[in-house]
Amino acid sequence: MPRATRVSRLTGLLASVLLLTATAVACGSSDSDSDSSSSGSTGSSASAGAFPVTIAHKYGSTTVKSEPKRIVTVGLTDQDAVLALGKVPVGTTEWVGGYKGAIGPWAQDKLGGAAAPTVLKDTGTGPQVEKIAALRPDLILAVYSGLTKAQYESLSKFAPVVAQPKQYNDYGVPWQRQTEEIGQALGKAAEARTLVSGVEARFAAAKKAHPAFAKATAVMATPYEGVFVYGSEDPRSRLLSDLGFALPKDLDKAIGDQFGANISKERYDLLDQGVAVWIVPDTTAAVAKLHGDPIYGDLNVVKQGREVFVKESSDYGNAVSLSTVLSIPYVLDRLVPQLAAAVDGKPATKVGQPASYG
Repeated sequence: MPRATRVSRLTGLLASVLLLTATAVACGSSDSDSDSSSSGSTGSSASAGAFPVTIAHKYGSTTVKSEPKRIVTVGLTDQDAVLALGKVPVGTTEWVGGYKGAIGPWAQDKLGGAAAPTVLKDTGTGPQVEKIAALRPDLILAVYSGLTKAQYESLSKFAPVVAQPKQYNDYGVPWQRQTEEIGQALGKAAEARTLVSGVEARFAAAKKAHPAFAKATAVMATPYEGVFVYGSEDPRSRLLSDLGFALPKDLDKAIGDQFGANISKERYDLLDQGVAVWIVPDTTAAVAKLHGDPIYGDLNVVKQGREVFVKESSDYGNAVSLSTVLSIPYVLDRLVPQLAAAVDGKPATKVGQPASYG
């Protein structure tokens, strides 16, 4: 299953027995806990006067009264912003799998000497309430998430919860907004803005070095149950727009208010762009299958060699899917050369794989 579709829409009410257990466990929590499972902060404390801070979100607003020490990330990519800001969560929620603590290689050095976080699972029924409660969090982050109101209310029984912003589709928050909101919650708003500015400078440099990007259209897709395209609010598509590419004008109309959707063959025109970036299971058989489709194979984007293929399960593919303040620089080092080759106007130019793929 592709990374996009692993993001299940977190629906359904939590069982009352879990709620009661979670609440009971939470009653014994304390900010003064200092056992071996406490957050592995790198030593960077919140700015003076940062608290209390109130953050608006989809279900109202949440006030964080003091500097959090035990942070659990329910948002599927929120851990990277926490790490970038000098904190190590006590719990993370697994999305891509295969990484200890759900920490990718682009973020490993941010752990310092701290233990890897406890990894939580979401099997499609929502956050693991009992396990979250057992970690005794004093802050739960669900910024990059599809948290339902019932789940938000249940988790709020035992810790402040910062849910996804209401201005965006579920799983549609831009990495900049995600980083800044988490920075607010941690009392590090200025540090968060500095981090965002640094990554935005990387995008600006890439655009300046490759003016052809601003003259081209681009789309991000994956061959799941046919063809699945990512909408303008999905972080993967934002990688392209942040580099200066224009997304297909009818893209969001075709997928509705989702982060992405399957399209029919009648809408393969959405794929015939200046460049098509594919997240694929592999770069051989999956590509051959795509090109074997007589409709897709006949598009100019294929005939003129304007495709980029990213292996889904590689470190590179995982970094593309996460698209965080820490993973984006890792992605740009690999994606920008591929995009440059794809839009150089020379069909004979081969769009190869990065030397360091992961």
